[in-house]
Amino acid sequence: MNYAYLKRLYARRAELEAKLELHEARYCFGEEEVDDGTDSDLHQRLSEVSDEIAALENRTARAFPG
Repeated sequence: MNYAYLKRLYARRAELEAKLELHEARYCFGEEEVDDGTDSDLHQRLSEVSDEIAALENRTARAFPG
């Protein structure tokens, strides 16, 4: 497994989680009037990155059981 790539994926997931949290806070406090699709886009990208991380972790677990 390419650990550098996995590390970048973890960083990307953390970045997306922070962006989503900020977007949700702005929306809750009325700074953003209308959800322009940003919320669903961030959720989609976060899901894609999380799925890729899970796939890499599963491949590693199968390659190195125990």
